[in-house]
Amino acid sequence: MLAFGVVGWVDDYRKVVEKNPRGLPGRWKYFWQSIFGLAAAVYLYYTASTPAETALIVPLFKDVAIPLGAFFIVLTYFVIVGTSNAVNLTDGLDGLAILPTVLVGGALGVFAYLTGNVRFADYLLIPYVHGSGELLVFCAALAGAGLGFLWFNTYPAQIFMGDVGSLALGAALGTIAVIVRQELVLFIMGGVFVMETVSVILQVASYKLTKRRIFRMAPIHHHFELKGWAEPKVIVRFWIITVCLVLVGFATLKVR
Repeated sequence: MLAFGVVGWVDDYRKVVEKNPRGLPGRWKYFWQSIFGLAAAVYLYYTASTPAETALIVPLFKDVAIPLGAFFIVLTYFVIVGTSNAVNLTDGLDGLAILPTVLVGGALGVFAYLTGNVRFADYLLIPYVHGSGELLVFCAALAGAGLGFLWFNTYPAQIFMGDVGSLALGAALGTIAVIVRQELVLFIMGGVFVMETVSVILQVASYKLTKRRIFRMAPIHHHFELKGWAEPKVIVRFWIITVCLVLVGFATLKVR
């Protein structure tokens, strides 16, 4: 989280203080994200003490755990870097990114506590990861700080997250999901982040291949703005979607 926050801070510093609209060039931003993401992935791989800690857990199925081996490093890299950039892309309207981050972070805290408790993990048919329960403290701090930030970031915003916040928070969510072995559940609960990212990918791919745009503007929250939706309407509806998806994520604990 700290490392990705530094990358975001450099980008914000160049934009705000040095008045450079480009900030940190995209290739350098991605380069440092990749370095830190790979470092975290390698560390988690070599410190894993049980096979379950490097297996892909498929929700809804009680006995499906796919051994990843060294591919765990690749998956972890994409989860951390991808989630970091996804939150960054979502942070385009007042309060749009922070409440989903709070909700997903709080939910991952519950997963962390259950994963770190032998009895709960056995009962819920999820892998037991020794020490992961301590992540609940971090997730609770993240959620509490996020709510405090939202007080001032809600529309019309008085303060802004910037890349220093969005990149760091996204990386934190991705890392926690990897530790508690719930990457797929993260994609469900963070569906708004996924939707924002996919909209950008589709927009760029469509324009390069056909010279046509799928959306009026990407990320997709700007598309709805250009369709005439008021900013608070877009924000609150994306919040509602996140609440529903987080509940679906919790449901996977019992539907196995």
